[in-house]
Amino acid sequence: MSVEVPGGEPPQGVGDAVLGGVLAGVLEASHRVAPGEVPALVRNAARALGLVEAEAYLADVQQRMLVPLPDAELRRPPGALDVDGTLAGRAYRTRSVETAVGPPGVGWIPMVDGIERIGVLRVGSSLPPGPLPDRARALASLMTLIVVSKSAFSDVFVRTVRTRPMSLQSELLRAFVPPGSIGTRHVTSSAALEPAYEVAGDAFDHSLAEDVFHLTVVDAMGHDLASGGAAAVALAACRSTRRADGTLADIAEAIDTTLSRWIPDRLLTAVIADLDATTGQLAWVNCAHPPPLLIRGGRVVPGALERQAHLPLGIGGRHQPVTVHRARLQPGDRVLVHTDGVTEARSATGDVFGEKRLIDTVVRATASGEPAPEVLRRLMHALLAHRDHDLRDDATVMLVEWHPDR
Repeated sequence: MSVEVPGGEPPQGVGDAVLGGVLAGVLEASHRVAPGEVPALVRNAARALGLVEAEAYLADVQQRMLVPLPDAELRRPPGALDVDGTLAGRAYRTRSVETAVGPPGVGWIPMVDGIERIGVLRVGSSLPPGPLPDRARALASLMTLIVVSKSAFSDVFVRTVRTRPMSLQSELLRAFVPPGSIGTRHVTSSAALEPAYEVAGDAFDHSLAEDVFHLTVVDAMGHDLASGGAAAVALAACRSTRRADGTLADIAEAIDTTLSRWIPDRLLTAVIADLDATTGQLAWVNCAHPPPLLIRGGRVVPGALERQAHLPLGIGGRHQPVTVHRARLQPGDRVLVHTDGVTEARSATGDVFGEKRLIDTVVRATASGEPAPEVLRRLMHALLAHRDHDLRDDATVMLVEWHPDR
């Protein structure tokens, strides 16, 4: 199928009216095209905007490769690119536009949904070497929206970013967890989950409502489908209670009651928290989970968020009220929440990854100016390398930053 957009011959100079017309045409046409026709749609739009070419690459599940979108018009699509060690990968890692030194006018533009990295758009321009025109960035933004919207109901893009089949329990949890990175001007949050294709009992949630940022990290007992079911039920109970204006204590009690009734042989640990994005007030409940870590000024503040923890959730029949702990963050503070699968991972020689290595990896990356999604990508790759890419337990990390002055 040939996908057309308004624009005609490539213009020498593109004004706002032409740019708006072409992008509006792409958006309108995108509602009717199949996922495999999206690359042709964007390619034609690029030509209408005076660009030579445009080609999208998506990051795979473990963020190691950038994979070209399936293209119904190309019999031999280009190969995948490494996230580490390529110009395309640099654009993805740093969320910055990168221009090639060789072919004139060829560059890579990050595709970002909010702060969630999706991939990169390769564009070619007939202009002399230099900064890519703004219309190329606008096309990349629109391409991102199209990919994200179609991923919600099509398997094409989902299959594209997978390198192998996913386990049933992992498929279950992937359907429940939100995008890995979300944020506003005041607060950002990124989370990572491994092993990506066999995760069973770990899960996370983060969301924004007015000035309150909510986060939950859970770790269900076991590593089978029942574990995935327990984690999924916990997220559902959390969201149902939260969206009914329940408190943190209400959420913990709802998870506990629901699990004890419907999955009575599965317990889970959890950190459930709210952060006031205006004041920096952090409130949290800890149910038998590793305590959150506070990173301030490039170092961890020892014991800053260690409090008395409750019993795991799922026991039922609680007779003691749930205690909500509180602390006031300072601008620039980061809160790191992790499951024990991170610190307890052992190498082939029995060396544990440990909290110190976790802290050192995160602190070094943040000190070098890496954004939170890239910090966690590097951390998870370091963890996988420590275990020779064979994690025996789920490992989840969430990094939240409060930056009211940004």
